[in-house]
Amino acid sequence: MKPTLVLALSFLLPFFTNLPLAFSDDVQQVVDIYGDPILPDFTYYIVPAISGPPGGGLKLAKTGNSKCPLTILQDYSEAFRGLPVQFTGDSHLFIFTGTEVDINFVQKPLCAESSNWSVFVDESIQKACVGIGGAEGHPGQQTFSGKFHIQKYQIGYKLVFCIFDSPTCFDIGRFDAQNGEGGRRLNLTEHEAFDIVFVPAFEADKVIKSVA
Repeated sequence: MKPTLVLALSFLLPFFTNLPLAFSDDVQQVVDIYGDPILPDFTYYIVPAISGPPGGGLKLAKTGNSKCPLTILQDYSEAFRGLPVQFTGDSHLFIFTGTEVDINFVQKPLCAESSNWSVFVDESIQKACVGIGGAEGHPGQQTFSGKFHIQKYQIGYKLVFCIFDSPTCFDIGRFDAQNGEGGRRLNLTEHEAFDIVFVPAFEADKVIKSVA
């Protein structure tokens, strides 16, 4: 195991006790709310599997001392669909459960190097959070190299993050820092995962809000 990975995992160990997460051997096509297969490079909103009090879609926000909105939050309002994303997997035709997938927002802030999802550690709240961009977007913060996966879960799906060169994977959950950020952060968790579904972002109703 690489020294940098050992240091990264040693930081997370106090917060996670059940590190390895098993993947199901039952590989399936990931589908949207209409039962249609998720297609690479098509656009989708990620929203809670249960509408209402669980809140709305995903957005980007400035957190900590960052001058650029690089942290992914789930909006409190169920009326907010969020920013559309695209998925890219090993297959050029479909997205399958339990396989590596890249996730990126369709648009990115001008101040961001990339809209690709990544994971960084915010020591101020002692959480490994999901954001965009790599190490260049999170100076002074630990970042993790890895891949996201989509897994069946309760009503819909959950997102999982697996660290490169390690058998360690973590569910993606939500954490409310309650410090006026305007939503719940997506974070690595050993507790309840974020139960989500995918809504096609049709051209007719795709209103991409500014994130700058």
